[in-house]
Parts: sequence; C-alpha cells; structure tokens
Amino acid sequence: MFKDLVKASRSYRGYDESYTFTKEQLADYVDCARLAPSSVNGQPFRYYLAWEKDEVDKIQAMTKWARALPDLELPHKGMCPTGFIIICQDKNLGESLTRYQKDVGIVAQTMLLAAAERGLGGCMIGNFNAREVSENLNLSDNLAPMLIVAFGKPKEKIMLTEIEEGESIQYYRDDEDVHYVPKRKLEDIIL
Repeated sequence: MFKDLVKASRSYRGYDESYTFTKEQLADYVDCARLAPSSVNGQPFRYYLAWEKDEVDKIQAMTKWARALPDLELPHKGMCPTGFIIICQDKNLGESLTRYQKDVGIVAQTMLLAAAERGLGGCMIGNFNAREVSENLNLSDNLAPMLIVAFGKPKEKIMLTEIEEGESIQYYRDDEDVHYVPKRKLEDIIL
C-alpha cells in the first residue's frame, strides 16, 4: 500500500485549475511535515502558504519548470497548480543553509505523500530566484526560501519505465503529451 502511494506521488506539471485549496488543507500538509524527522531535531523551517489565486499566480510567475524539457512551456497554459508551499529556513534557528538541505527534501516529500494520499499531487521546484521570492513576498531577512512545492489536482498522465544499465534517465514526453520517467532497475542499484 505504501509503495502504491510512492508510485502515485510523481512530479506533476499539469493540473486541473478548477480545483482550489483552502488554507487548512495546505496547513495540514505542513502539519504532516512538522512531524517528520529533523537533523538534531533542529526544526528550522517556516512555511509560506499560498491558496488564493492572485498569490498563487504571483508565485507561479517566479518559478521555472522542467529544465530537462527546454522546448516545452510547462505547465501548459490553463494547467497551473492551485496551491504552493514555500519551505523557508529560519536562519535564527539554523544559520547554515547547507546543513538542513536533506531535511528540506524530507519535509517536501512528506507533504507530497500527504497530497497523494488524498488523490492530489505536486512538484518540488528548485529553479527559482530566492532573492526575488523573498522580495516579492515580503519575507523577513531571517527567512531563506529553500524550495517551492506546487500542489494541485493532477491533469496529466505520467508513466514510469524501467531502463537498462547505461540508458538515459532523462524524462521526456511523447506526441500525446504523456510524461515518461525512466527508472533504473532495482538489481542495478543495489551494491
């Protein structure tokens, strides 16, 4: 059952814009994340929630998606996420931004698994200008945006494919806009 949840938690880049979030839904994802393990139990993160259309649109404009597919504009027009959570490190609680990077991934994945459990999805976005995000959202100087996580109701098909050793791991889309994610075989990654 957990493996099915992991398989359902993909990096979606297309959403049903008629689905909207509430502050409470996004706060529930953060509640799951705050229970996750944290290096030396430092818990240095603060979370910026965006669920209202104007705020969501503002954040969407500051993100860049699918760097491996430079010829495509993703998400497609009319298929943008309808919620965002920005994971910020409170430098007053942990000054080193590199020390807690693994924790960023842990809390982001926890939130995405919580979304997948409810039939929703999201995408971790690391391609953004942190200074621009801080300025446009009026974040205090002690908050450093570390990762933007998009949320929405998925409206695209994603297929996992197994590859042979040495084949490309680059994701791609076919002529019908199906997104393919190559995965190495289990026997090829166990030492």
